[in-house]
Amino acid sequence: MEVVLADALLARCGDPCALLRAVCAPLCAERAEALRLLLQRLAAVEPQAGEAEALRRAAWEVALERCRPLLCGGEAAAGCGERLRVARAARGALRHCVQLCGAPLAARLACDALSELAAGGGAGAEAAVEALVAAAPRLEEPALVARCVAAALALVREEGEGEAIPALVAGRLLPALGGNGAALRYVWEGLLGAGGTPRAGRALLALSALADALLPRGRPGPGPDARLCPQFWRVVQEGLTERDGLCRKRARYLLKRALDLSGGERAELRCPADGGDDSSLFWWSAEENEKLLQFWETYILVMETLEGNQIHVIKPVLPKLNSLFEHAVSGEGGCWLFHPSWHMCIYKRMFESENKTLTKEGILHFLELYETKHLPSSLGFSEFVIGPLMDALSESSLYSRTPGQLMGACPPLGMRLQKFLATYMMLLPEEEKGSFLLKFIQKMTSRHWCAVPILFLSMALAYIPECKILGTEGLHALRDVLQCTMITHQILLRGAAQCYLLQTAMHLTDVGKVSLPEVSSFLLSLRPEESLRRDTMLWMELCSWLQANERCFRKSVTSDFEHQETPSLCQYVCSLVGEYLKTPVSERENCFMPDWFEAKLVATMILLAADVEQMRNKHSGKSNIEWIELEAFLNPLLDVLMKLGSNAYIPTLKTDKSLQLLLKLLQTRSLKCSNTQDDGVLCFIWKSLMTPVESILEFLLRRLTTNELSTVGDLDRCDLYLALIPEIVNLCLQVSWKKVPYIKSFILSLTNASIRNLQERNCKEEPKLQEQIKKVASMASLTAVCELMDRKPEAHLDSLPSVDALKRFISFSQFNDVLKKPSYIGEESSLSEETTFQGWGKIVARYVRDQWICLRFVLSSFPTLAQEHEETSEMLYTVERSGKILQSALEALTILPSDQVLPVFDCMKVLVPKLLDSSEALCIEAFDLGWKIISSLSNTQLIFWSNLKAFVEFVFDTEVLAVAASAKGQAYAKIKEIIFKLIDMSTTKTGVFNVVLSHCCQSWIFPTVDERSALTNAFVNAGNYCELITEACVFGTVFRKDQRLIQDVHAFIENLGEKCAANLVTESTHRDDHYVRVCAIKFLCLLDGSNTSHKTLMEDIFIKLLDKDEQVSRSRTRYYANSLQHRIKNRVWQTLLILLPKLDQNFLCGILGKVFQAGFGNNQASVKYFIEWIVITSLHRYPQFLNKFWDCFCYDEEKLKTSICTFLSVLSHFDIILQNTSEKKPALKKALIVVLQWCFNHNFSVRLYALVALKKIWGMCRMLHVEEFEALTPVIESSLQQVENMHGTGNARRNWQRIQDHFFFATFHPLKDYSLETIFYILPRLSELAEDEWISLSKFDRFTDIPLPPAFQWYHSRTEFRDLKPSDWSQQDMGSSSAETDSQTEWTDVQKKIIPWKNSTPSLDLEMVFQDRAAKLGKSNSRLIVVASLIDKPTNLGGLCRTSEIFGASALVVGSLHYIQDKQFQHLSVSAEQWLPLVEVKPSQLVDYLQQKKTEGYTIIGVEQTAKSFDLTEYCFPEKSLLLLGNEHEGIPANLIHHLDVCVEIPQQGIIRSLNVHVSGALLIWEYTRQQVIKQKQ
Repeated sequence: MEVVLADALLARCGDPCALLRAVCAPLCAERAEALRLLLQRLAAVEPQAGEAEALRRAAWEVALERCRPLLCGGEAAAGCGERLRVARAARGALRHCVQLCGAPLAARLACDALSELAAGGGAGAEAAVEALVAAAPRLEEPALVARCVAAALALVREEGEGEAIPALVAGRLLPALGGNGAALRYVWEGLLGAGGTPRAGRALLALSALADALLPRGRPGPGPDARLCPQFWRVVQEGLTERDGLCRKRARYLLKRALDLSGGERAELRCPADGGDDSSLFWWSAEENEKLLQFWETYILVMETLEGNQIHVIKPVLPKLNSLFEHAVSGEGGCWLFHPSWHMCIYKRMFESENKTLTKEGILHFLELYETKHLPSSLGFSEFVIGPLMDALSESSLYSRTPGQLMGACPPLGMRLQKFLATYMMLLPEEEKGSFLLKFIQKMTSRHWCAVPILFLSMALAYIPECKILGTEGLHALRDVLQCTMITHQILLRGAAQCYLLQTAMHLTDVGKVSLPEVSSFLLSLRPEESLRRDTMLWMELCSWLQANERCFRKSVTSDFEHQETPSLCQYVCSLVGEYLKTPVSERENCFMPDWFEAKLVATMILLAADVEQMRNKHSGKSNIEWIELEAFLNPLLDVLMKLGSNAYIPTLKTDKSLQLLLKLLQTRSLKCSNTQDDGVLCFIWKSLMTPVESILEFLLRRLTTNELSTVGDLDRCDLYLALIPEIVNLCLQVSWKKVPYIKSFILSLTNASIRNLQERNCKEEPKLQEQIKKVASMASLTAVCELMDRKPEAHLDSLPSVDALKRFISFSQFNDVLKKPSYIGEESSLSEETTFQGWGKIVARYVRDQWICLRFVLSSFPTLAQEHEETSEMLYTVERSGKILQSALEALTILPSDQVLPVFDCMKVLVPKLLDSSEALCIEAFDLGWKIISSLSNTQLIFWSNLKAFVEFVFDTEVLAVAASAKGQAYAKIKEIIFKLIDMSTTKTGVFNVVLSHCCQSWIFPTVDERSALTNAFVNAGNYCELITEACVFGTVFRKDQRLIQDVHAFIENLGEKCAANLVTESTHRDDHYVRVCAIKFLCLLDGSNTSHKTLMEDIFIKLLDKDEQVSRSRTRYYANSLQHRIKNRVWQTLLILLPKLDQNFLCGILGKVFQAGFGNNQASVKYFIEWIVITSLHRYPQFLNKFWDCFCYDEEKLKTSICTFLSVLSHFDIILQNTSEKKPALKKALIVVLQWCFNHNFSVRLYALVALKKIWGMCRMLHVEEFEALTPVIESSLQQVENMHGTGNARRNWQRIQDHFFFATFHPLKDYSLETIFYILPRLSELAEDEWISLSKFDRFTDIPLPPAFQWYHSRTEFRDLKPSDWSQQDMGSSSAETDSQTEWTDVQKKIIPWKNSTPSLDLEMVFQDRAAKLGKSNSRLIVVASLIDKPTNLGGLCRTSEIFGASALVVGSLHYIQDKQFQHLSVSAEQWLPLVEVKPSQLVDYLQQKKTEGYTIIGVEQTAKSFDLTEYCFPEKSLLLLGNEHEGIPANLIHHLDVCVEIPQQGIIRSLNVHVSGALLIWEYTRQQVIKQKQ
């Protein structure tokens, strides 16, 4: 219409130029659009003679004076929408002006636009680009064309945040230039030439727009053939793996277009090789046309399927990847026919998927493929492994176990990595192995890896077969990886990774390329407390490696060995010790302490060399080892140590180094030999070090008691000296007691001198630094003495006179005495930073902490003090004095840093029990302040646990608990509050509850003898605080996936045992949540039913646990399997089962009703088994309770419908119940009467359970030959025979066999299988409880804090029960029969899923239901059935119900009729459910339902995108059609796709690949209806 009006206007107007000018002023949006239309019509027709020039001038004027300014917004309207309309019209008008004016106007516009862009563009850049777009097709001057192309490419390559201008250039300007024959070559070379390619997204946008020129349909175009350009294919490949979906779509478009062109032409072409790779990125051959089309069709199918991002859709397509590889590799030459980078695009796309399951599948497929296919080597593959593959491997969640794996097994990805890396290294050419491995290891250091990925990558490296390929650079890279492992708090994982990295170094290092100093430097990166420690298999492996290669290492640049006959390792260590002890002459006093690095290095190498010497001598058969080499190592050190006492002029640096090395050697312990005498190396070292003991002690005494320690830096030396004292004492006690008198003399002198130093009063107001440092060192010395006497009582140091002086001094000292900051510091400027206020604060905190350590020693020695020094004792014993000390302790907690409060907690442990009666408020304040500190430390790792232990020991002290419980005051309430706070903290910090419970259980059942305690029975506390035990019995959270992963990996490492040195070296912390329950259960096992207090506690716990079960049942009537509610109930009944044998008849009589009541609940299978077990065991012990049991069958059917199977299961073990009964006949008679009435129940499951019980009871009657039952014999036996001989292929016969084979009826024996293993491991496993609920016996063994009773007999279960596997029968109470899952056939291109048996097919004839309802409604329906059982959103179901009713579907099948009551359903359905037949078919029933419909002639149609699906526009629906709709998220499960006759998909044009399920269903329902209406009309 617009065109007609424009033509009419031009025809009526004689002067088009005047018309153009009239339209232009003033120019609004409508006028601009009219101007564009007029110019379009004028450009479309030839101007009349004489008008052409005038029209060109008018167009020139309009272009430069109207359109060009409008593009810049000069005359634009105010509104945004108006402005867009004006700009759009101006662009079109400008383009038509160029058509009218030709090359001159195009050149003018281009020059102006280029000038604007050169000036910086800014806001006018977009207008300039639009002007160039209009001018580009008519540009003729080559230089100007080249300038335009260069400017366009510069904009496309421009880096920055804005994408608007580059996208405009790539999408419009470059294609416009490409349309100009002269410019196309420049554009092509600029996009893909040597100058560098723009970003993939921009390049793809431009190439897609230029596709008609580069990949023309039909005859070849004038431009270059993109298929012959390697860079074009690189851009396409990059686009296929871009994160942006639009980029991927453009890349697929270009690929499809190139393939369509090649296949249509049956072309002969080969793209030149790219770079150093010989194979071509793309080629085509007429002879291989069909094969090539097949390969690329499969390739595109895989890439498009990956767009779905849904694993159930993608997994069936993954096998096609194997066929791609088979096509891609030449069988004859073993070379790549298709460039491997195409395959890598697929894997990279999978690796970068947001769906982690898909990422994992992709990685596993890639690793397995390369392992099994033995693909030809390719440089690109190595780069791909080090790049995208390793990036993907950094995700921790990928290393989770598969559902079928047991805890402690290696995850599939870990195993595949090992095999892949080993295989890949073997296939690589020798010259590439070293560089690949080095890059691989360096990649491990290039990012912050989590503990789990770095562990499994290290393990994979360690399993590479031995080959010598790593040099110095590789060793340094491994050391850098070691540093990366240190960032994780997971100590066991960290240690295991270190072990594997050391094994990697030993297996893969070329010893000829590395020197011993480099090896020793690498070894020092390993922490001895986490991985590399003597007596482990790893240490021995390292010794063997050093021994085998000791003459092969590269000589160090600095080495100068004279004696070549000496083994190089020995010579190296000798020179190492000599160099270590050398010091420059200038280095004497006031120097800083040397770093510990060198001392650790020298000590480690001495021990390694000594063990190598020992190993060498053992291999040579020597029985008496002379330790010649070890003696040579130690002699330089002994020489220095012997001179320490007599030579005061030895340089300080030399003394520091010698003492550091001495300390490291003395701290070495043997893991395997409890007695040092059995360790030859250590024994020789210790005996050698005994010689200079006197000299060392003399030196230490001089340094610690005189004024030689005078600077802040000297405090580090003080720590070194004091750390040596306990080690020297231990040395003397282990090797020779003859030196003990020297020790005592040293302690005596040190104590007296320190006390004198501390008692000196400074007369000056502002003390000097030297005086204050002396006091700090003296207090530290007293602290060391106190700790030594605590830890080494066998030395009898407490008998020294100086100890009494020490106790008196501490007793009368002022607590929290702080040191003033010195006013003048006579030190070098380099020390000034250490003496700032903050630095001095640390020194003062240390001084205060040392005071409390000494006070702890004095307080702990009260009994001795009371006997020998009554004056001092009274001073500390009085309540008033104790109160003051506690007040000071609270003050100390506020002033000390959190990492220094441990000794204060220890003192409070002694003080609080004495003051709880008299100063309850003060004690509660102590509790609160202590808890505040513990809470603040909860995020730390190193100091938290020791402080928590001290806090628990003083709050849960036996006497504190007893005094608080007796008063039942605020302290009692506060302790209860702290208990629940600690339990709450345990849910986020695993291991907290373990500390509390372990301490309490040990102190309650194994109380320590304490003369100051008036408590006679610590066990009373267990009753007063039984909430602790009750909560422990049900403790355990449902962990997040990341937490479960860490637990799984921990279990895997622990299962390696001695093979992984970290298991031996790292301290077992028992912080697993299972240990809380293990501790509680072992505590309960130790209780004795004959002990009154034990009996009372057990009864109290039993009642509280039953109440907890009832509380959980009330909180949620229905709960899911493995939910927290399920787990708590399961744990409750496990504990009750443990307590049951210890309870007497009277108590059981009172609570059995509650147990029966629990049986009436709607419980999960595992809970039912435990309830049934408890009932069976109770009735076995006390048959007189049978009358109560029979009462359970007397309730109405409504109450029994969820529980009758529980009580029938009990009757299936009636032989065990009556085992101790002499008169069995009355009970059997009653049981028979009860069971027979349930054999005729309408519910199939109930009938099955009743028949199982009937079979058991009738067998007992037959054995007893009860005459009263003879009349029933024909009826019962014929019934049982009929069940046994059931015919047909239905579910009834299968389920009868299944229930008889079920472990609870076939194998389980309630008495013989009563054991910890059955209760906590086997039964949870067989009832398919989550694996983190299985507690293995090994955990009961490992947790040694509480031992089981020596006579404990219920430990292991029977072998035949232990070996069972979970049955496929689940306990069913609600009522329908079972359905067999479809037969499992081999499927070629769909995923196979197994749906567990739950419910059966409905027994009603559904077709009759349809007809009946339709007749009642008076409607004529189609033959279309819509099955929506997989849909679970009420809104979607409501919409489908409405749509199905409107178009006359015969029925809508839903998963549950409960949805009809949902308000959201009703809101969408608007009462359609009243006029449409609705049928309930559960998802688990669909297989049988679909088979039934097939037999009735229905075609089963799935709404799903598959490899063989039909386009909706091309599919003809049969009259009897069943439409199966998929789930909102997962679509149609793979096991149902197998049963479909056809899949239909809806054609799509957009990027988003899925419609809402209601919309999809509505489209197919309408298409079916439309086709049927057409058929009826015909």
